[in-house]
Amino acid sequence: MNIAIVGTGYVGLVSGTCFAEMGVHVTCVDVDTQKIQKLKDGIMPIYEPGLEELVKRNVEFGRLNFTTDLTEVLDDVEVVFSAVGTPPDEDGSADLKYVLAVAKQFGQHINKYTILVTKSTVPVGTAKKVKATIQAELDKRGVDVPFDVASNPEFLKEGAAIKDFMSPDRVVVGTESEKAKEVMTRLYKPFLINNFRVIFMDIPSAEMTKYAANAMLATRISFMNDIANLCERVGANVDSVRKGIGTDSRIGTKFLYAGCGYGGSCFPKDVKALVHTGLENDYHMEVIEAVERVNERQKSIVYDKIIKALSSACGCATATNPTSPVKGKTIAILGLAFKPETDDMREAPALVVIDKLLKDGATVRVFDPIAMEECKRRIGDMVTYCKNMYDCADGADVFALMTEWRQFRLPSWNVIQKVMNGNVIVDGRNIFDRQELESLGFVYTRIGEK
Repeated sequence: MNIAIVGTGYVGLVSGTCFAEMGVHVTCVDVDTQKIQKLKDGIMPIYEPGLEELVKRNVEFGRLNFTTDLTEVLDDVEVVFSAVGTPPDEDGSADLKYVLAVAKQFGQHINKYTILVTKSTVPVGTAKKVKATIQAELDKRGVDVPFDVASNPEFLKEGAAIKDFMSPDRVVVGTESEKAKEVMTRLYKPFLINNFRVIFMDIPSAEMTKYAANAMLATRISFMNDIANLCERVGANVDSVRKGIGTDSRIGTKFLYAGCGYGGSCFPKDVKALVHTGLENDYHMEVIEAVERVNERQKSIVYDKIIKALSSACGCATATNPTSPVKGKTIAILGLAFKPETDDMREAPALVVIDKLLKDGATVRVFDPIAMEECKRRIGDMVTYCKNMYDCADGADVFALMTEWRQFRLPSWNVIQKVMNGNVIVDGRNIFDRQELESLGFVYTRIGEK
């Protein structure tokens, strides 16, 4: 089976590579000539564990190809996936210009029955716009070429995307015709060996399912962060609370960890888009609006704890002395990506904390195993980039964790203690042991615990 995937970003490249791994002949298309050339040379535009090896293997076997021209392959494929970006506009709505540009080109050049499948996360009603755009181009050409549109939203976790694609919880497909359903069933047939579910539904429901799923996960995160902040004020321990409620089979344990807020390319964008969809339809998504407010506040929690810890130590930043206690201090930030196993810093809480610290006059030292180049691209030389966590801690008055990479879980605290100037540890992901750190003389603070 031959397919094309337009867009070689995170979703497009992972999806195309995994389809190729299952024996499908895939051509990935992107207008970025430099990116396509790098992919042909085996250079990945993103970091995702295992992706580079998978791409190289399938290119070598001839199942995965790259081009800048969709028209080269349209006559040879049965399905075209649209996996282009849908960046948020200023009002929070999803910008569909790239999605509709793919639809326009599709309508301008198809000569036989082909399905255009939207893989990007798009608002409910997008398929109607895509279908109308295609039909308008066919009308301009004066031709009657049969086609279908479909929705096949992705549910990939950055850092575990290949596993998620190859062994998914479910595959959601929205279609309008039996023919499109038959083609999509045939495409996903190699995966059925793993006994996962392909759930067919109407297209609006498929479009909504993606937003609803991400909004629910974001809600659980913001809920636990709200509970954590209250725990601190009443003297409860959020880790104990999490265990107590997570054992309820109706609730479960996933996405119940308190921390410094969610980021990335999906949750923030999709929550905003769902809120905007509600407003467009004269409905306030009150729970989802609150989820976003809580998360924006939570991104500053590590900064707030740094201020509080240093204020307690020096007695500064009072009403009579408004100077920030971090002015002139050195703050070590451990972890930059919004989550482990990715270099993605979109909407990362670390960016919020670094910005606030720099504005207060602090010197900021940073380290992340993967995201250092991405950080340099975003903020340049405003911070000091370090070789490892111990170099990051060198001379620091505060050592703050933002991303829970595995390699950060068991530091040599004796080494950190020797190289630090101060003794404050702020744990934004609750991975360190309070008893161990306090026994060594550190001032330790975490999320959701006094």
